Amino acid sequence: MNPDKKWSVLIGAAFLMATSAVGPGFLTQTTVFTQSLGASFGFVILASIVIDIGVQLNIWRIIIVSGKRAQDIANAVWPGLGTFISILIVLGGLAFNIGNVAGAGLGLQVLLGISPVLGAVLAAGMAIGIFLVKEAGKAMDLFAQILGLLMILLILYVVVTAHPPLEEAVVKTVAPNKLDVTAIITLVGGTVGGYITFAGGHRLLDAGLKGESALPQVKTSAVSGILVASVIRILLFLASLGVVAQGLPIEATNPPASVFALAAGNVGYKFFGMVMFAAAITSIVGSAYTSVSFLKSLSATVRNREKQIIIGFIVASTLIFITLGKPITLLIVAGAFNGFILPITLSTLLIAAYRKKVVGTYQHPVWLTLFGVLVVLVMAGMSLQVFWDQVQILLAD
Repeated sequence: MNPDKKWSVLIGAAFLMATSAVGPGFLTQTTVFTQSLGASFGFVILASIVIDIGVQLNIWRIIIVSGKRAQDIANAVWPGLGTFISILIVLGGLAFNIGNVAGAGLGLQVLLGISPVLGAVLAAGMAIGIFLVKEAGKAMDLFAQILGLLMILLILYVVVTAHPPLEEAVVKTVAPNKLDVTAIITLVGGTVGGYITFAGGHRLLDAGLKGESALPQVKTSAVSGILVASVIRILLFLASLGVVAQGLPIEATNPPASVFALAAGNVGYKFFGMVMFAAAITSIVGSAYTSVSFLKSLSATVRNREKQIIIGFIVASTLIFITLGKPITLLIVAGAFNGFILPITLSTLLIAAYRKKVVGTYQHPVWLTLFGVLVVLVMAGMSLQVFWDQVQILLAD
């Protein structure tokens, strides 16, 4: 692979991972947590960035060194485990994609004044168009980069108009007066949970990068992906903080739209529509591509008809949204899946990192292993706690 093409693939994988993470839920979470934690939310963002980088470095390194997709690695560790993980990720990815389609429809409603359903259909058509291009991988990379940069510029404008208290934000990022562990777990799950964890790694593998010689490039791409997502998160946090600091009321029905409108008037509201659309449609593309990549090893039909299956995935997500509206139950189930998927997949890959039949003579860094084990324990514990809380609520009802 020539240097220019390799660099394009690395940046493309980074933006695919980042824009897959930045969906409608990402925008809402950031705004809501800023409301409740104020400037101290900066510490939550900082903690989640550190965790996210550790998770991505572990997973991407092991995928590239082994030259295998995550489900194949899991099957090598324990026969059938890869199939189980694939089912979890595809179901979770489908449920989240319904929310992504809904978000894209909402974004186009704000921009064009059309119904969310028509907006969702148009967005799905655009996403499908990416996979009808002959070099779909290259088109997907470019699409993610352009819209990722667009989101950064639009949110930056809103930050400037919101006049956030930057000094307070910096101080409380390192010395918070409020701490919410659940917020950290939520951000981690939303940035590197479910299919998102594997979006960039599988993209690099499909582009031909594998083996220990590719590790320096993998590190660059993985860290870049987290940093792109984090820049968007920080800018959105600052925009929300500016509004909160002024004591302006943020509407509970659509917090991020309210922030954009309060900070920059009608122009800000239109910018929200563009950001929501960009966030949602790139997540549609990332979710469909990555979810189907987990089926490629399980079926020759999927391998031979990957583009058609990806298009079918997008069509199914859109039809479910049109038929059922916004399926809250499915989104709740998807969230629960994400909570469990990360500790399962990360622990599996950490075990694989010490199996010679998977990684050969490769020596996985001890610090990354220890970091990964810590994340597995924390995420598993929090997921079980959330699950138990939901059971208690159901029993109470």
